[in-house]
Amino acid sequence: MDFKVYGREGAPSLLLIPGLGVSYEIFLPLIGLLEGDYRIFAVQVDGFTLGQFTRFTSIDDQAAQVIAYVKQRLDGRLDCAYGLSLGGKILSRVLERNEITVDHAVLDAAPLLPLPKWLEAPLRYYQCANVWTCYHWTGFWRRVFHSHYFDVLLDECRKVYPYGRGRAVLDGYKSVYTNKLESISGPDIHYWYGTLEAFVAKPQAEHLRKLCPDVHVQVFPKSNHGQLLVDHPDEVARRIKELA
Repeated sequence: MDFKVYGREGAPSLLLIPGLGVSYEIFLPLIGLLEGDYRIFAVQVDGFTLGQFTRFTSIDDQAAQVIAYVKQRLDGRLDCAYGLSLGGKILSRVLERNEITVDHAVLDAAPLLPLPKWLEAPLRYYQCANVWTCYHWTGFWRRVFHSHYFDVLLDECRKVYPYGRGRAVLDGYKSVYTNKLESISGPDIHYWYGTLEAFVAKPQAEHLRKLCPDVHVQVFPKSNHGQLLVDHPDEVARRIKELA
C-alpha cells in the first residue's frame, strides 16, 4: 500500500480510499477542489497501484496498513475519511477495529454484507471478465459489454489492470464479499448511494443502520455506482467541507 499526499501541511486531514479496479487518480478532480483546505492522503490499494506490480491481500490487511499509517504519521487521528466501494469496505473495517479516531467517515456504496455462497464465485469471475475487457477491448465490443459503465471507470480499469491483473480482481472480490461488518465505531458516520444501485446498496445501508442507529444515510437520485464522485466532484467536495 502506498499513500499520495496533497494539500496544506497542518490543515485538517482527509483520507481517500478508492474502489476495486481503479487507482487513487479517480480522486484527482476532488483533490484539486480540496487541497487548499485539507492535508489529503490518497491511498493506493494493493493490487490496484500504478507503475508497480502488487498483490491484493485482504480487506483486513488493507485496513491494518491504513491504521498503521495513521498511527505513525497522524498521531492516530483523522478529521475525515472517504471510501468508495471497496474503499468504503476497507474504511468500515478500520472503524470496526476502533484503533484510531476518525471524526467523520463517509462510506460511499460500501459492500458491508457477504454474498450468498452460490453467487460468490460466479460474480467474482464475471467482474474479473469485466475488468479484463475494459483493458483489452475498445470500440464496438467496449460499447456492447460495458454499456452500463461510464467512461471514467473504464479508463481507470485500463490504467491499473497491468499491475494487478485478474488475480487482484478475483482476490479483491472474494475478500469483499465473504466478510460481514459486525460492529462499527465513530462519532459521525455517513452512508451514500445512488438510486440506480439501490437494489444492491440499500440492504448494506439497512445493515449499517442496525449496527449504528445514528448513521446518516443519503440517497442520490439518478446516480449509479461511483457516479456522484465522477460526475459531481464539486458536490462531494461541498459535502466533505460541511463535515470537517
